[in-house]
Amino acid sequence: MPACQCNPVNKIAAIQMNSSDSKKDNLETVARLVEEAAFIHKAGLVLLPENFALFDGKAALDLGLQESEDNGEIRGFISSLAKKYGIWIIAGSIPCASRPDKSLIDGRVRSACWVFDDTGVEVSRYDKIHLFDVDVDDSHGSYRESQQFEAGINPQIVDTPAGKVGLSICYDLRFPQLYSWLAGAGAQILTVPAAFTFKTGEAHWLLLLRARAVENQCYVIAANQTGVHSKGRETWGHSMIIDPWGEVIVCAEEGEGVISAEINLQTLSDIRSAMPVLKHRKFIK
Repeated sequence: MPACQCNPVNKIAAIQMNSSDSKKDNLETVARLVEEAAFIHKAGLVLLPENFALFDGKAALDLGLQESEDNGEIRGFISSLAKKYGIWIIAGSIPCASRPDKSLIDGRVRSACWVFDDTGVEVSRYDKIHLFDVDVDDSHGSYRESQQFEAGINPQIVDTPAGKVGLSICYDLRFPQLYSWLAGAGAQILTVPAAFTFKTGEAHWLLLLRARAVENQCYVIAANQTGVHSKGRETWGHSMIIDPWGEVIVCAEEGEGVISAEINLQTLSDIRSAMPVLKHRKFIK
């Protein structure tokens, strides 16, 4: 198909995937679904899920070493898709063995979310701050993300044609202070690429996403993994887009696919004007 350069900047999409331990298969799926987002949904900004390129924690270090270079395969691949279709892509998470200042990490990686503009240029990077070190009553049982990943330290907002986007990744969703900071710094849209487990997703995914939208009066775009993956992990799916009033505009439920919706910043402004929550915030010591 020819490149698409005219998609409305206020049309956004989230991609839901069932990523495996095959990077080749996963990237083929990304290419197919990004094309669908651009040509069928006419989206100008697309969000990929966490671990979209490889759902295999043991391979994170090797992949992270590759992606620490400016010519990393996955980063280059996403850049080429953004340029080809003339769209912005927020690339879920990619392991990276170097910090934003280019210093290498010893034996671990960071979970990094890169943002690519419609010419394929990397315009922002956010490193996941909160790491998933928990016990879950599922077949996997114990999750210790910090064994392989180093936590990031800096929140990030990026200006896009759709609005000011506050970046986060998966487990960040449980920490409202991060989103309070993002909204206070001007975010209008919050992105949540994730690999939320089936067990925790069934219990809390919708609740947390709606809460982040309502308390910060922001649009929320959440792109989750879905189904059973290698190593017996199972994720919840239900990628969705939520408006600043907390209403779910669209939800993917199960299976791979693309969802989309229009972002109306005037609606957001009207809600914030009628109920100026952000101006009323007080922090109690």
